Amino acid sequence: MELRANDVRRTTTDDVFDQLYDELVSLKLLPGTKLSEAEVAKRFGVSRQPIREAFSRLEGMDLLLIRPQRATEVRGFSIERINHSRFVRLAIECEVLYRACAVWDDSKANTLQRHLDEQREAIDAGKIDVFHALDSDFHESICTLSGHPQAAENISESKRELDRLCYLSLGREDEVVTLYEDHVAIAKALQAKQLNDVLAATRLHLSRLDTQINQILALNAEYFE
Repeated sequence: MELRANDVRRTTTDDVFDQLYDELVSLKLLPGTKLSEAEVAKRFGVSRQPIREAFSRLEGMDLLLIRPQRATEVRGFSIERINHSRFVRLAIECEVLYRACAVWDDSKANTLQRHLDEQREAIDAGKIDVFHALDSDFHESICTLSGHPQAAENISESKRELDRLCYLSLGREDEVVTLYEDHVAIAKALQAKQLNDVLAATRLHLSRLDTQINQILALNAEYFE
């Protein structure tokens, strides 16, 4: 495997970490998969030290489980961690939207509308993966437009476990249409500066995962701790 070219800001550990992180969150490496430092080092063509450091970083993100004298293992899903991440995300998003309502104007509404137009185009083209990327961009844009762009990083961190989990369930077109309609409702309530409507639409939007999580748990219990 060819790692991206190093520059003055990056290290071999960074490259290894990025590649493994992508494989973990996309479930190319499934929960329960055993990882050997020696084998991963051979695969990347590097020494074991950057692998060890990357493993440590990934363990800190609850993606790997490192046990002395035993193989490192891809960590399974945890309903407790998932519920906590959902709680944190909802709290952050509600506060962001509270701030957004106070500063919303036509320029910000037009920016959000462009996001919605791109989402509609992705749905019409049947590009479900593209839609999900645009979904994240939509929420990130609201953070930026509200004046709190760093909140998007906190949201991204809080939903890491959920993003990984959702790879076990392929999004159907009817599901993404529902999510798109939720976004439209959020944008409409923001433009009207109706905080209660914004919060209600957001709570409904984020609750859409309830059924999906239960279905995934029922069909893939072996991937849960």
